[in-house]
Amino acid sequence: MRLDVVTIFPEYLEPLNVSLVGKARARGQLNVHVHDLRRWTHDRHHTVDDTPYGGGPGMVMKTEPWGEALDDILADGYETGSSAPALVVPTPSGRPFTQKLAVELSERPWLVFTPARYEGIDRRVIDEYATRIPVYEVSIGDYVLAGGEAAVLVVTEAVARLLPGVLGNVESHRDDSFAPGAMANLLEGPVYTKPPAWRGRDIPEVLLSGHHGRIARWRRDEALKRTTAHRPDLIERCEPTAFDRKDRETLFVLGWAPDPDGEPYGRFWRRTRDVEE
Repeated sequence: MRLDVVTIFPEYLEPLNVSLVGKARARGQLNVHVHDLRRWTHDRHHTVDDTPYGGGPGMVMKTEPWGEALDDILADGYETGSSAPALVVPTPSGRPFTQKLAVELSERPWLVFTPARYEGIDRRVIDEYATRIPVYEVSIGDYVLAGGEAAVLVVTEAVARLLPGVLGNVESHRDDSFAPGAMANLLEGPVYTKPPAWRGRDIPEVLLSGHHGRIARWRRDEALKRTTAHRPDLIERCEPTAFDRKDRETLFVLGWAPDPDGEPYGRFWRRTRDVEE
């Protein structure tokens, strides 16, 4: 996979050289190019922004540097054998970045990121390139950052770990929280390792039992508990068929009940907010 990132702060992307992503780069599984947008400016101050039409606070990133940068990057990619690029635009007004979207992006061979600063990029840039290549406007959460570089790091790490051969164990990401089809999209429960006792706290006995069926049930129940506590919306969105009889028993104890109008079982809703932690 090829990744291009255009930014006015290339140093912000240094984490792409370390950990999982850095190793993937070293092995040639990720071909990453970080570009300084100011290279495509033509004034002595390397200006990339201007005041917004219509007034208002803040500055808007100009069309010319972005257009020239993207044209050159796309041309270089095509000339060196890359194909099927997609533009990824980090923005608070984009679609939520989810594991499902990470999987979709991981299946594309070439991603071009445009992390903006100030009030964002002149809209005409996004509209122009949307006529040429797929555009993903992506939000990593309901908050505002100083720029989109942090979002690039988040998206890149989420996507990179899904690429074949990047994780040591090819099964590692299949049971992640939010993974499509994994644990009915529940949050993962707690995990433990050696030593079995630490500061008066013991590992749950079931994990030492060697009984795989009991361990699997315990992990499922813990996932249901954690999801109830932190992301009840995930349970509300689950298809009823995602839960077996034991799941339903656990959910009832946790304060859930199926919609009585559902056939044969309805989606779950909260009977009470006083849920046992």
